[in-house]
Amino acid sequence: MFIRKKKYPSGNVGVIVVEKVKGKMNELTTIGIARTQEEIDSLIMKGRKWIDEEQERRHPRLDLFGEERKKCDAELLSAEQMLSCITNISINGADLILDRVFDNVGFNRIDDEVFRRLVKARLSYPASKAATVEYLKNHFDEDVSLSKIYRYLDKLSDNQHKIVQDISVLHTKKILGDLIGVLFYDVTTLYFEADYEDELRKTGFSKEGRHQNPQIILGLLVSIGGYPLAYCIHEGNKYEGHTMLPVVTEFVRKYELEDFIVVADSGLMNNDNIADLEANGYKYIIGAKIKNESRKIQEWILEQPKTDSQMVEYDKGNGQRLLVGYTEDRARKDAYNREKGIRRLEKAYHRGTLTKDNINKRGYNKFLKMEGDVKVTINYEKLEKDAKWDGLKGYLTNTNILVNDVYAAYHNLWHVERAFRISKSKIEIRPMFHFTRRRIEAHVCICFVALKVYKELERLLKQSGINMSVDKVLELAKTIVTIQITLPQNKQTINSKRPKKDVCYRRLNHHIFDSNITTNHYDEQGRSGRDYHLLQGTQCQAM
Repeated sequence: MFIRKKKYPSGNVGVIVVEKVKGKMNELTTIGIARTQEEIDSLIMKGRKWIDEEQERRHPRLDLFGEERKKCDAELLSAEQMLSCITNISINGADLILDRVFDNVGFNRIDDEVFRRLVKARLSYPASKAATVEYLKNHFDEDVSLSKIYRYLDKLSDNQHKIVQDISVLHTKKILGDLIGVLFYDVTTLYFEADYEDELRKTGFSKEGRHQNPQIILGLLVSIGGYPLAYCIHEGNKYEGHTMLPVVTEFVRKYELEDFIVVADSGLMNNDNIADLEANGYKYIIGAKIKNESRKIQEWILEQPKTDSQMVEYDKGNGQRLLVGYTEDRARKDAYNREKGIRRLEKAYHRGTLTKDNINKRGYNKFLKMEGDVKVTINYEKLEKDAKWDGLKGYLTNTNILVNDVYAAYHNLWHVERAFRISKSKIEIRPMFHFTRRRIEAHVCICFVALKVYKELERLLKQSGINMSVDKVLELAKTIVTIQITLPQNKQTINSKRPKKDVCYRRLNHHIFDSNITTNHYDEQGRSGRDYHLLQGTQCQAM
């Protein structure tokens, strides 16, 4: 719509409002007829007002100057009042979940907020102690100085690690029906970003390939399901086979264990260790070094038919049984690893770079032949002999349990291996930047507690039917914001959790935040005791 001036034969000027519709001009109204320029200007102003009113009639707009304006002002005022009542905003979903699980295990017996915060930070934001200080400040507005953390680490080393173990064992016993029937033990190495050794940190064989870095040996004792029970720390150059018996003996004595079985890998065992287990009256299932057996036993093993997933038994006397199993998968793996190692040796040999380092590499040296002091060759005859053992795995035990149960119990050692993987990849127990023994021990203790909380949360998720990993749950929890509002009149404080993913949050809220968490044993088939402990895993049938 627009204004048009129209001249008449009389000389007067008409002011009209026109509209173009489909290419044609339509006169909507005549504002008036003017004789002078002042009258024309006045009519044009009236015409513009008429157009505005017509536009408003055709397309009603929000009345900012009437009732609608009052409503908007009231709404805005209400929002401003609400925002003014917000006293804190925290991205603390992971914190809330871990708090609940931490208390459920029983670690709240240790009434120290620094301890709690260090454990939760190790799970939600594993980093150095200095970075942890910044994390606590930025996310939770908690002022925990670095010096306070270090003082606490010294305190933890002195006293609280004993309480930590007691709490972990008590909770694990509740989960497993008050029976710890199997003790799984294994070791790993933890390296340090340092160039020098001391009384604890020593260079030695590193399971992580960090042979040049000082390290410590960490031994871990777990139950079925991978729940941590106890740990031990040793010098980095200590023979790992000498670490097991002290921690097992102390654990059995302290918690008065009876009717249990020790399960360990062959790398931890020699004849002296086996004799010590026998002397202490311990039942055991260990990996057997079948290639180190007597010629008679070796010949007997190689004479047995190789049938996939079946085992044979040899009575060694004095209550000892040697079980030997064969699987085609293991045979293919053994052959592949041997061929891979030989290809590398051959490549180094042809380049003329076959050195002492090659000889010392695990898995290679057994195929090398030394002639004098200078000549090193590959022994291909030994390769052929080694191939006869592909797919064979031995187990030594002094128990009288079924062959299938021996196999299942030993292969549950993966629980310890997984516990180490969680500690290294999720909790980031290493590398460590502490250098005093007290703080190293304290750091390991905090990581031990974090591992226990991790496993408990994993159990609760499974028990609640939430098909998510612990890592996924903690990532989701980081999207949950807690808004704290303090009402100005009655000073009441209201906390409200607001997620970004409503569906997943509701499930977590119901099962973790709001529900009563229990520690009931969750064996669906109702097994208990040793039967439950041993029958978890793949079965291998006897021949």
